[in-house]
Amino acid sequence: MAFWWPLIVAASAYAICRFLLMLIPFNVPSIDVDASDVTEGNQTQENSFIYIPPRGRAQQSDKKVQCYEPATMKYLGYFPALSLAEVHDRVAQARKAQKIWAESSFKQRRQFLRILLKYIIEHQELICEVSSRDTGKTMVDASLGEIMTTCEKITWLLSEGEKWLKPEYRCSGRAMFYKKSRVEFHPLGVIGAIVSWNYPFHNIFNPMLAAVFSGNSIVIKVSENASWSGLFYFRIIQAALAAVGAPENLVDVITGFAETGEALVSSVDKIIFVGSPGVGKMIMRNASDTLIPVTLELGGKDPFIVCEDADVSHVAQIAVRAVLQSSGQNCAGAERFYVHRDIYSSFVSEVTKIVKSVSVGPPLTGRYDMGAICLQEHSDKLQILVNDALEKGAEIVVRGSFGHLGEGAVDQFYPPTVLVNVNHTMKLMQEETFGPIMPIMKFSTDEEAVKLANDSRYGLGCAVFSGSQRRAREIASQIHCGVAAVNDFATTYMCQSLPFGGVKDSGFGRFAGVEGLRACCLVKSVVEDRWWPYIKTKIPKPIQYPVGENGFEFQQSLVEVLYGLNIQDRLRALVNVLKILSEQNSSNSKSRNE
Repeated sequence: MAFWWPLIVAASAYAICRFLLMLIPFNVPSIDVDASDVTEGNQTQENSFIYIPPRGRAQQSDKKVQCYEPATMKYLGYFPALSLAEVHDRVAQARKAQKIWAESSFKQRRQFLRILLKYIIEHQELICEVSSRDTGKTMVDASLGEIMTTCEKITWLLSEGEKWLKPEYRCSGRAMFYKKSRVEFHPLGVIGAIVSWNYPFHNIFNPMLAAVFSGNSIVIKVSENASWSGLFYFRIIQAALAAVGAPENLVDVITGFAETGEALVSSVDKIIFVGSPGVGKMIMRNASDTLIPVTLELGGKDPFIVCEDADVSHVAQIAVRAVLQSSGQNCAGAERFYVHRDIYSSFVSEVTKIVKSVSVGPPLTGRYDMGAICLQEHSDKLQILVNDALEKGAEIVVRGSFGHLGEGAVDQFYPPTVLVNVNHTMKLMQEETFGPIMPIMKFSTDEEAVKLANDSRYGLGCAVFSGSQRRAREIASQIHCGVAAVNDFATTYMCQSLPFGGVKDSGFGRFAGVEGLRACCLVKSVVEDRWWPYIKTKIPKPIQYPVGENGFEFQQSLVEVLYGLNIQDRLRALVNVLKILSEQNSSNSKSRNE
């Protein structure tokens, strides 16, 4: 006890000191960001009209990205569609800034994150309102998907980011026991990101935080469907960077259409893309010209499995939330529901009651549970999928109700819709919906549920519910996807220590977590002498040039010494190695004497 007592006292004192240090607040400056032109009621006179966008791809022939509120069709303004030369110039400026930022300390990078976190917490309503106006989502959905996820990522980077970017020492193995081996993580240079519209705030901050914290610069092309909000959020980043003395142009946000994205891919050192499989494949082809690494997150069609021993009323609430968040807002939405036949009727009944209470309308004009669909003409696509299912035998059991819709915005809304008697011959069960449609299919056994879940070209995520956590875990482990939630939905993304991404047509590569952070780095393997200069590599005599007659015999014995499966064989081989070396030395000695 006399020996352990000082150690216990020292450990306790250290823990108390660490705790007291946590109570001391960081000195985090506030930043001012001009929001006068993005808040409701401050619209300029020339922008205060209802906008009727051209249908199809006609807008891309224009050199301007026109912006409007999908829930009301109010015009928000326009931004330039940058040309190839303009994009290359922006990337060149970011490259100059990165060379300076690469020398920054982790202390400076953490202060940047704290400034952002402080602003986000103090301006949640503003951030959510801007997201709501530009994409049509509700304030609650914006808080869940924009604010919480971003704050979680920042706090994880503050807590663990530096640890995972420091050199990591590895085992040197048997042959190189006298060496030290490590992995170093260096900035790649300029990261390019092409992000989707569904989470305009988080989709900018997610790649930006990882890129900047790992010492890179980043140029982000925002979606033409969320450029207005994206350029306001860019102001927040600029102000925070200026507050820590970061070089100008370290982060840039650009606007445009396909040409702008192609120009970005051709000029950066890595590309992160969030979008559709079709565009993802084009980006891969373009990236092959410069052989840069690519991370693709291409959406999904997540299965939502409910076993007969699950809590039906509890799971029904989660299921409806999963569907409503898919109403043009969630890139990882549950789109296929498989419910055990023993509880099928009761589950459908619970879901029906919830959906009947759901109201749909312009999110900033009243208390609505679901807002508008961001994409133009998307409601037409949803109806086509529903009609195909109805023609093949499906039935609609319930639809949500509309609130007061503006005359020009009717096409931007689609009611939550629940269908039964669905099967995999229907397009609704195969194509990505990205809408508030809930098709529910029966299954009889766990094996059948797994087979149905894997019958998809997508493989992003899954959710499995059972009264037995072990059973739910076993089912989830058999589903071919990148992320899985056991007795919950989409919680994996809130754990920012975890990587996020999919397989099959959902893409490849990961962002978030250690894997996503290190994916922004040049991963370099380094080996050096452990006891330099006393012990270093020396080529044995038998395999020095000219190679001796017993050179291969020496190598055979050396391999067995190092990797033999039992001690007797290894000792016998060691004796042979020493014998060959002795003979070689004796032979060399005779040659010198002669």
